Amino acid sequence: MSTADEAFEATAALDLAADADQRKGAGGGGRRIHPAWWVALVAFVALLGAAGFRAAPGVLMVPLEQEFGWPRTLISSAVSLNLVLYGLMAPFAAALMDRFGIRLVTSLALILVAAGSGLTIVITQGWQLMITWGLLIGLGTGSMALVFAATIANRWFVRRRGLVMGVLTAAGATGQLIFLPVMAALTERQSWRTASLVVTFAALAVIPFVLVVLRDYPEDRGVTAYGAPPGRPQPPAIDSTGAASRAVRALADAARTKTFWALAGGFAICGATTNGLIGTHFVPSAHDHGMPQTTAAGLLALVGIFDIAGTILSGVLTDRIDPRLLLVCYYFFRGVGLLVLPWLLSDAVHPSMLVFIIVYGLDWVATVPPTAALCREAFGSSGTIVFGWVFASHQFGAALASAAAGVVRDTTGQYTLAWFGGAGLCLVAAIVSVTIRGRQRSSV
Repeated sequence: MSTADEAFEATAALDLAADADQRKGAGGGGRRIHPAWWVALVAFVALLGAAGFRAAPGVLMVPLEQEFGWPRTLISSAVSLNLVLYGLMAPFAAALMDRFGIRLVTSLALILVAAGSGLTIVITQGWQLMITWGLLIGLGTGSMALVFAATIANRWFVRRRGLVMGVLTAAGATGQLIFLPVMAALTERQSWRTASLVVTFAALAVIPFVLVVLRDYPEDRGVTAYGAPPGRPQPPAIDSTGAASRAVRALADAARTKTFWALAGGFAICGATTNGLIGTHFVPSAHDHGMPQTTAAGLLALVGIFDIAGTILSGVLTDRIDPRLLLVCYYFFRGVGLLVLPWLLSDAVHPSMLVFIIVYGLDWVATVPPTAALCREAFGSSGTIVFGWVFASHQFGAALASAAAGVVRDTTGQYTLAWFGGAGLCLVAAIVSVTIRGRQRSSV
């Protein structure tokens, strides 16, 4: 038997023993659900509430343009500000959760989302849209971004950590799938203001569950993390320095390592080839080939459906397979998809296009669980904050690719070079993923 097999069997036995010990410690009954699962459930619902606004711009953009006569440039600028803050807020949100607690930061984030969406119904000027859509909701959703999922998974789970990270990551896609048809129907039958209020009430409705169920650490509930071995040490004391300085210091420390730049570079390419290229330009590109926009939008929605399954599956695989190998596979298949996309686009939906949609959907954010796991492995107790910075690179990559693809389309009259460029970037990301090293420092 190999050393790896022996280690796996030893780990499995330890997990089973720890799980049995935790069930006893959680209330004596062997069948009682571990509190970590309730925390994960509330975190999932909270992410659903925050995801409501992620579906809003596509539904509300045209009604705002028609009512106020605002140019698309103004409305898009508010969305751009939202995306930038969504990325930049992530590392600071992780530090704020360490400093002030998960419940407080999450509740305030949901209040910002609710305020930004609710105040939209009374705006009359473009700058007010920048404040509501851009600033308030950008800060709120940024505080509820992937670092929130990583914080819950890292603190509350040892066993099934990858699975939980995958499920919580999928919450964003699930939220958009739930809210998008609802908001579209409300906008058509009632008004865009009614749709905005739905997001407001959805975000506010989650806050009581956050306050009652969420805790910072399992020890706050008198248990250890799910799957943790008996006698696991208490969590380290929270750094008393400011959240902003801690986030910056974590970046400064991580930036000295090649691992950080490999993770950030790969995740920037992930953002470029998802939100930047496909998320922004797939529909207009399909329309260039004669496909109705409603059909193209339906295909993009189908990507979101398969994204849920792909992300959860990726979380399960991250618990069992080297995350580096997973990233290599994900980026390779994504690159192949982009390489053949110019020959798949046409005026109708063919089976080959459906295969592309399924594969791309399964691969959409499957990179998140292994990337978060590698941040935790390489940077220990600072891993969640470092992942926040890596996630920020994802958003910047998306923004740059979106702009570059627009230039390609305006210059050449088609998107072919943009798809080929994305395929090349995926090859780079796959190669870079192989070079990612393991632990840089011991976890505290």
